[in-house]
Amino acid sequence: MTSKPTSLATAIYSLRVELTRIEPLIWRRLLVRGSTTLVGLHAALQVTMGWTNSHLHSFTFGDVRYGVPDEIYGPTMRDERGQTLAKVLGETHREFGYTYDFGDDWEHRIVVEALSKARAEFHYPICVAGERACPPEDVGGPPGYQDFLEALLDASHPKHSQYLRWIGGVFDPEGCDINAVNRALAKLRR
Repeated sequence: MTSKPTSLATAIYSLRVELTRIEPLIWRRLLVRGSTTLVGLHAALQVTMGWTNSHLHSFTFGDVRYGVPDEIYGPTMRDERGQTLAKVLGETHREFGYTYDFGDDWEHRIVVEALSKARAEFHYPICVAGERACPPEDVGGPPGYQDFLEALLDASHPKHSQYLRWIGGVFDPEGCDINAVNRALAKLRR
């Protein structure tokens, strides 16, 4: 049983991260400190979801959008730097969005499942659960991922060999290696 934190900044947020518009659902459970900046959360999400941080991203909290300042998005996007998870969520928000790669448009629904005190045996951020492999970078968003999976499963598909070479020979859409995710998160913490 976990005890209640004394403040939101010191709280550990249990986040359920769901990649939307793909069936069956791809998800992860990530534990992060309330003091984590949005820049740090973005880095943790990249590792947790298997992305390579090669594209723009944004967070949406209600009607407010945060990201990297950019001339294209101008005043509609607030600067994420220096913003902490506890600050932008406050007392009321318990769900928010994260979009990665504005071309492929990977939309994530993130739900705050619980707040607790930090555990001495954990190093945060840490991924504690999840299901299914994340789509490869630059596969073409949800429709491209569906085409990719269909081609991999059908040896007679015209793109079967091309996709096998592109992915490096093996891709298990049902695989989710939490240990590998946490090894990568440990490198991120250093």
